[in-house]
Amino acid sequence: MARIIVITSGKGGVGKTTTAAAMAMGLAQRGHRTVVVDFDVGLRNLDLIMGCERRVVYDFVNVINQEANLNQALIRDKRCENLFVLPASQTRDKDALTKEGVGRVIEDLSSGYDFIVCDSPAGIEHGANMAMYYADDAVVVTNPEVSSVRDSDRMLGILSSKSRRAETQADPIREFLLLTRYDPERVAHGEMLSVEDVQEILALNLLGVVPESKAVLAASNAGVPVVLDRESDAGKAYGDMVARYLGEDVPHRFLHVEKKGFLSRIFRG
Repeated sequence: MARIIVITSGKGGVGKTTTAAAMAMGLAQRGHRTVVVDFDVGLRNLDLIMGCERRVVYDFVNVINQEANLNQALIRDKRCENLFVLPASQTRDKDALTKEGVGRVIEDLSSGYDFIVCDSPAGIEHGANMAMYYADDAVVVTNPEVSSVRDSDRMLGILSSKSRRAETQADPIREFLLLTRYDPERVAHGEMLSVEDVQEILALNLLGVVPESKAVLAASNAGVPVVLDRESDAGKAYGDMVARYLGEDVPHRFLHVEKKGFLSRIFRG
């Protein structure tokens, strides 16, 4: 049976879809048969970041409404044979995601995949609730700013009370923290919350810290999951995140201001 992972946050624009794409690709590259599902009905972006937008014929809602089967809707990634994408609909309303319909699709996927990564919309609206309902694990994505962290704290309450695991009194969802757009220099100047500040508020297991990086935007525009850019700090950080999720003991990077060498100081970096 597949392990179901929801990528969630309380606020938009923190990097959920980037994270969903990177995590799914990272898991697939390590040999795990993985599918990433876009729950953001009406505002789908996952297919763009995965670079498969021109290959979308049927979508998640088509499968729920039994207008198409999973084989018709799933898109195999061209770069990794273990990775598949189930895109969202751009023309339907989020109410098209029903608990029964989503459950049926998740159950069908579970028999053929090791991991199901659910890319959730932001906040607490219907699509987000559907994305988290069947989750086994949750990666809470937040930026190091007060409003983002506060909204993420609210999401933790929903994860612990409105999931299938909560309703059936099963083991709770495993919750992880991913801190994105982190800038150690701004932290040092008091312009941004530190990792310790965020952990003190949310009290979550730290899965990774992704530094502010132009590589994220460049990868998104190119339709390539940033985890494939192994030369960039962001790509390395997402690779580390996947390794930690799989149980590897990987030290955290990009937490502190990088010390510049003598020549760098002379030429001002």
